[in-house]
Amino acid sequence: MQEKITNPFARLMGLRYKSHPWHGIDAGAEAPGVVKSFIEIVPSDTVKYEVDKESGYLMIDRPQKFSNIIPSLYGFIPQTYCGNTVAEKSRSILERKDIVGDGDPLDILILTEKEITHGDILVYAKPIGGFRMIDGQAADDKIIAVMYNDALYSQYKSINDVPDPIVRRLEHYFLTYKDMPGEHRDCEITHVYDLDEAHDLIRRSMDDYKNYVEELLFENR
Repeated sequence: MQEKITNPFARLMGLRYKSHPWHGIDAGAEAPGVVKSFIEIVPSDTVKYEVDKESGYLMIDRPQKFSNIIPSLYGFIPQTYCGNTVAEKSRSILERKDIVGDGDPLDILILTEKEITHGDILVYAKPIGGFRMIDGQAADDKIIAVMYNDALYSQYKSINDVPDPIVRRLEHYFLTYKDMPGEHRDCEITHVYDLDEAHDLIRRSMDDYKNYVEELLFENR
């Protein structure tokens, strides 16, 4: 899937400068049904990469200290933000008043049969569900998606179509990948949700992003 650039100025600027993967790229015209996603890490990575929010370049967040391997492509949906609107969903469902947004773009896991060997790429994906994850007091939802037109996984239309061992493997990674010996991490996955709620979370994160940008512009007036 390719989008036609109708603005000639945007086209020229895109040729001259690399767009910031969070702010300079959008989620695509068909979001939340199909979303353009920026991939930070892939299953073959033994180092966790993360986008530097200021520069937009990938940086090493930390080496993986144990044998935890990300079971899918992992990144975020551009121009999304986990703020109050995203957190309100978790506060309502869990009946907790202390939950806040984690202040990051909305994370996405993308299933594909293909061996993708590096990150720092854009992938079109179709959301099929997600995890409601609470890290401390922060809403840290993970959208689960399949790569657009993937020969195997594109047949999955709902999280209920995904074999349970795959879902459990994804859950296990996020509940253990920051664990250190002798340390307790207050992190839990409270719900696995389906397509409609995943779309709702994406819309909420897009609204939160708009509010986030408006607040930044207001502060810098």
